[in-house]
Amino acid sequence: MKYSYFPGCSLERGAAAYPYHQSAHVIAQKLDLEFVEVEDWNCCGATEYIALNRMAAYALIARNLAQATKNDGLKEMVAPCSACYLNLSKADKYLAEDAALAANVNTALAEGGLSYKPGSIKVRHLLDVIVNDVGYDRVTFHVTKPLKGLRVAPYYGCLVGRPAFYGQVDDPEYPVTLDKLLKTLGAEVVDYPMKAHCCGGHMTQISEGVAFELIRRLVKGAADYQADLIVTVCPMCQLNLDAFQGGMNRYFKTNYRVPVLYFTQMMGLAFGYDAVDLGIGAELVDARAALARIGVEVPQVEPPAPPRQTRRSKEALPMPAMPHEVSK
Repeated sequence: MKYSYFPGCSLERGAAAYPYHQSAHVIAQKLDLEFVEVEDWNCCGATEYIALNRMAAYALIARNLAQATKNDGLKEMVAPCSACYLNLSKADKYLAEDAALAANVNTALAEGGLSYKPGSIKVRHLLDVIVNDVGYDRVTFHVTKPLKGLRVAPYYGCLVGRPAFYGQVDDPEYPVTLDKLLKTLGAEVVDYPMKAHCCGGHMTQISEGVAFELIRRLVKGAADYQADLIVTVCPMCQLNLDAFQGGMNRYFKTNYRVPVLYFTQMMGLAFGYDAVDLGIGAELVDARAALARIGVEVPQVEPPAPPRQTRRSKEALPMPAMPHEVSK
């Protein structure tokens, strides 16, 4: 099975999300999936840009779709990042519905020698491809080290199931595909009512109180159900729940320590790969104790030399504190 592949900025350039990219390619080899990276791709624009300049935003997104049409006639493109998946699929649908927008976008693309006909590329999330193209049975076939004894909270976030531009892949309010996949890997899946709730997205850069409350609900929900870790399908969700968990604890005076890993890393472990091959150990909330329950050893990653720290202003935007940072 062969697909175009759009990594996006987070997966290929973000320290927290690169393990998702790394582990996705590891399991792809095991499952005979071939990912052909879109040549010279650019940022999908994240979310806010569309509200600032609609035409420019869709031109930015559509350029990736146009570039994907060059990939040996491949008609489907995999986007592991939920935000990229949303933006790319949304652009394709809206260009198909709005002839004036499509014309303006193609005028912009023509400056770079490109054009895009809506419907030429179908954008799919990696979870959708694993579940519906590979299938649970084939995944089961490759499981050599079941995750038996590991309690996991499946976290989809709010973008994968909504608004489903190409048809509903899963229930938008209470999805179950990731639950089934993790059970196939041998893990014990906890009942996690927060599984499709928002992580806050970029709210961490806008409103500290709102962002930390959204994160608190998700982490507390997993802890209340005694999950050893949260498993996610989105780099933004992983970043918020992992990197900002410490800040959330300080804000609410709590002491949660719930690791957050990617579903591709869980698949890799069940397939018999070592933690280091899957990028496990790069997360900020240490997953070693949780994975020790299933006999997985995680190498300790030495943090870089701590930079000079200054006291943050109370008015400053909230930023994640690294484990090696000295409290002031």
